[in-house]
This record gives sequence, C-alpha cells and structure tokens, in this order.
Amino acid sequence: MKGYNVEGYVHSVETGGMVDGPGIRYVVFFAGCSLRCKYCHNPDTWKHKDDQLVTVGDMIRDIKKYKSYLKFSKGGVTVTGGEALMQPEFLVELLAACKDTGLHTVLDTSGHGSMATARKALMHTDLLLLDIKSINPIIYKELTGGSLKPTLEILKLSEHMEIPVWVRYVIVPGYTDNMDDIQQLADFLRPFRNITKIEVLPFHKMGEYKWDELGMAYELRDVEPPSREVVERAKGILGQRYEEI
Repeated sequence: MKGYNVEGYVHSVETGGMVDGPGIRYVVFFAGCSLRCKYCHNPDTWKHKDDQLVTVGDMIRDIKKYKSYLKFSKGGVTVTGGEALMQPEFLVELLAACKDTGLHTVLDTSGHGSMATARKALMHTDLLLLDIKSINPIIYKELTGGSLKPTLEILKLSEHMEIPVWVRYVIVPGYTDNMDDIQQLADFLRPFRNITKIEVLPFHKMGEYKWDELGMAYELRDVEPPSREVVERAKGILGQRYEEI
C-alpha cells in the first residue's frame, strides 16, 4: 500500500500499555511537540534529536506481532507523543493502516495542530484522549506556552464527528487546582455527550529526572502533589463518566 511508505519520527513504543485507552495497548510515542508544559514527563519527545525515522509499514509489521493479545484484551493502538498532530501525513496513514489491520485506535492529543489534520486523523480514530491543561486561557498559556483554543476546537470537532472522548485533567498545585476554574471547566464540558470518561489525575514528578538528564530547568521542582482532598473535590465538581465506548 502506498501509505505504508510514508515516513515519520517515532521516539519510542510501549507494547503493553494499560493506561492509554481500553485494554492492552501498543503505544506509539511520536517525536515533536509545540507545547512546553512545565510538568511534562516526556520532555525528551519535544524534538527529533535521537529519534527513529520509520515508515508506516515498519510500524504495522511490528504492531502485527502483538495483534492477537491486543484484540483478546479489547485493546489496540494508541498514538501519543510529543504531539502526534505535528506529523500529519504519518499520523493519518498510521491510523488508517491500524484500522485496515482490524485494530481499535486511540489518538492522545492536546489538539495542537491543524484542524484539517485533526479531521483526517479522526476519520480513522475510535477514541480521542484529550488533555485539557486548564480552561483558564491565562493559566493555560503560563503552564504550556501555548493557546487553549486548539484544544477546544478539536473537542468541538470530535463532537461533530461523533468520536467518543476521554478527557484528562491534571491537578497541578498553584496552577490547575483553582476550584472556580474547575467549575468553569465542568460547565463547559457538560453539554458534550460524546465525552464518555473524565479522568482527574494528580500532578507527579516521575519525569523530573529526564529534565535533569537533558540539562533543562524544571520549574516545578518544589511543587508537591495535590492532597487527596483536593483531587476528590475536583472529581466531585467535574463528575466521573464511565460509559462503555
């Protein structure tokens, strides 16, 4: 197939992922990201430095080795990053090839890419994992260096295309633990009937060592994970949707 010759940069893969969608997942970490999130646990995916240039065909041949247990677990393939939308043709062709192979597909993104690319990618996507860093555009900019707008645009696009969505929201003390902002997010999300799950996750520093290895200043070094009480309050406001997809 022509699309199998399309090349892209892949940082790494995980063949037994359990947290990036339903079932057991083959997780593909794309290289490249335009955001600079202060709490990113994969800063080593931001640039193409030592990443592998592979073809869609290379990826599908490897994915097929795990197809039986991916299918048995009701899992599939998750494409994440970095930011997968930054490699448009490779992303679309890889998702399409996974669907042709009979596998469930998940796109994990913050929406930072062109909506034309997002539309093409979602045509081959069974589930969208959407990271909403903050509903407050000022906090979003401070935390990520980017704009909130693309995140909201891809959510609206997913609703129009009737793609199920799992929303992820990370509680970062001093940034995203403001309960008024969380209430505003809950109010914004409530009308979206395609949101089947909302995950409220506590900030952690498990990726801090990567910043040190890369010689980068980790600004959240003195920030502690949120208390259980704060996380539970946020969950109570946002609600937890667990409908099967």
